[in-house]
Amino acid sequence: MITTTAGAALRELGTALKDLGYSFTTVTPATHARVNSRPENALARDLRDIFGWSRPAPPEVLPAGIAALMDAAGVWARDGDLVRSRVRFSTYDGELYVHSAFPTTAADSVFFGPDTYRMADAAAAHLAGRDRPVRRAVDIGCGTGAGAITVAKRACDAEVLAVDINPDALSFTEVNVALAGTPGVRPCHSDLLSGVDGDFDLIVSNPPFMIDPAGRAYRDGGGPEGHELSLAILDAAADRLAPGGSLVLFSGTGIVAGQDPLREAAAARLKETGLSWTYREADPDVYGEELDGEAYAHAERIAVVVLTATRP
Repeated sequence: MITTTAGAALRELGTALKDLGYSFTTVTPATHARVNSRPENALARDLRDIFGWSRPAPPEVLPAGIAALMDAAGVWARDGDLVRSRVRFSTYDGELYVHSAFPTTAADSVFFGPDTYRMADAAAAHLAGRDRPVRRAVDIGCGTGAGAITVAKRACDAEVLAVDINPDALSFTEVNVALAGTPGVRPCHSDLLSGVDGDFDLIVSNPPFMIDPAGRAYRDGGGPEGHELSLAILDAAADRLAPGGSLVLFSGTGIVAGQDPLREAAAARLKETGLSWTYREADPDVYGEELDGEAYAHAERIAVVVLTATRP
């Protein structure tokens, strides 16, 4: 959990990086590891290397003001004679997001990556095509708050809740909301929607959806196919969507012998809800390295998908 003082320093650090023109697009962990393994990338040479690529740096690489803010925020880590940042900063939609440093091996890591971009793009596209105003929205399993902030920027008068069970995620979201200047976003501790009241015009979510033998909370979707959380979100949406309200769910699935088990399970869950829904593959082939492991030995590919469900 980030203290109030550390959170304020982290906001100042983010503001300073924005003022310096910092920008970084975060890649998958596999790509990150490959790029960092190149001999010329052993040490950081600039701020992108430090705060994007999570590379160790000689202390003199850091501007004095940046080093002081890192220290005040508690994100300065010693690595022998070198220093590392305990956090990363990524950019999306003109905003800066703080999240966990690479590698995200801890169970409570706060992840930001290509799926974050895809999920936020899907939410923005849905809002652009929506003909009813959004007065109340929620981002389930908000992580960095990217979904909530994306919604709030496009539905400026809406109350937008950003819910998560991970205290670090909520702390990072609070910092990111301040950096984005979206005061309509309210971080809340909640297991799915159990900790918040009322109905919603829009629910967005990018839950963990992998089969993860390590059981990391930000990655493990639960159940034999990694779909347990995604299906639980469908149930929550069926209970809490207002008339005309929609769910935009970004998830993933291992395709087995040409069949999509998530689509089949979602169809069964939604059958008696009265919700109309669509389902599409956003990318048919992701995380190919996972196919080498035992968890996905039965799958021929892993796809990421967008399911949209709407109450008439």
